[in-house]
Amino acid sequence: MTLIVPAEHIDWRTKGMWQPGPAISMDEFAARRPSLFGGAFTWPIMVAGQAAIAHNIDTLARFCARHGLEFAPHGKTTMAPSLFAAQLRAGATAISVATANQALACRAMGVPSVLLANELLDPGPLRWAAGQVEQGFDFLCFADSVAGVRAMADAVGSVPGERPLRVLAELGHPGGRTGCRSVAELTEVARAVAEASRIELAGVAAYEGGLPDVAAAGRYLDDVRAAVHRLAAQGLLGEEVIVTAGGSKYFDAVADRLAGSWLPGHRLRTILRSGAYISHDDGIYREWTPFFRRIPGEGSLDAALEMWAQVISAPEDGLAIVGMGKREVSYDEGLPVPRRVRALDGTLRPAAGLCVRTVNDHHAYVEVSAGAEVAPGELICFGISHPCTAFDKWQVIPVVAEDYTVVDLIRTYF
Repeated sequence: MTLIVPAEHIDWRTKGMWQPGPAISMDEFAARRPSLFGGAFTWPIMVAGQAAIAHNIDTLARFCARHGLEFAPHGKTTMAPSLFAAQLRAGATAISVATANQALACRAMGVPSVLLANELLDPGPLRWAAGQVEQGFDFLCFADSVAGVRAMADAVGSVPGERPLRVLAELGHPGGRTGCRSVAELTEVARAVAEASRIELAGVAAYEGGLPDVAAAGRYLDDVRAAVHRLAAQGLLGEEVIVTAGGSKYFDAVADRLAGSWLPGHRLRTILRSGAYISHDDGIYREWTPFFRRIPGEGSLDAALEMWAQVISAPEDGLAIVGMGKREVSYDEGLPVPRRVRALDGTLRPAAGLCVRTVNDHHAYVEVSAGAEVAPGELICFGISHPCTAFDKWQVIPVVAEDYTVVDLIRTYF
């Protein structure tokens, strides 16, 4: 599948690229197949491994197919049309987003189906969504309050047409983010939707990723299932029912608790929304993925993102300053992880004995243990932790083959 994106160019504004001359199209730049280390790039720069991205997309697609899950991967991770297209080609039925702007971007790109995994209360975007639905756009959003349903109804009611805006009543959990805190509240929201004009209840939404462990996630998902049964018993659900959940930490629990045909008399669609899987990482998701923790027999994910940065100073024993900081690399869920060192002659060696202790805006303080050594001018390859705050720092991300030939460019739209 090919999505619609504007023609983009590489020039002096493109971080990580060294293009002091005239602008060049991204397609032409990638067609030259430059080496990452051949002078067309400057440091720091984040790259994505071609093989790892392809492997991760295939792995989750197969997981969903085995378990009878639909897949609407969360686009907020990458906001990259080339990656959305690859996910849709692999069997994803929609792209999930977190904000109205992200939904607008997906619609402009030509994404055929969007799940806004959040409450939508702003009248302008609501009217836009209703107008797009009237034109055939497949769109879903969440509701967790009667006041929110009223805001939706007021906005949608002014839009010409008859097609309803479909919403999912969201069940949360104590201490979580959005979502009704009880089944009773969820039922009130469902009834408010039933009584409103131009709004239709499509099912129930949930998010278990903020819970502390798989046992807690399982109990919560059991509550979601029970809530769906209750809404169905009260005649508040239609023939087709959507149930959606799933971050990247407990998608095995979602498959275990919510997949299958467990709602008699209804056609059930269980939609998983995991997003960080596409690049994985060397930090929190390496430790949290179900493939590592609980279901290694079902697959594995590879860390696809690497940050290459240069040692710019070694001012004292045991310390190296690397030209990479908060403006370039994620740091909110763990600091970058040194993987390899590229010496001045181009040879690679393990980054044993190196550890990032802190980062400033554009500098990383790397502790150099006894027996380890780095020199100014050498490059260090770092893995990252938490891809959701990595992609947004880069407008253009080179895709590299195993020999670090650049074979494509990912353009992000945050």
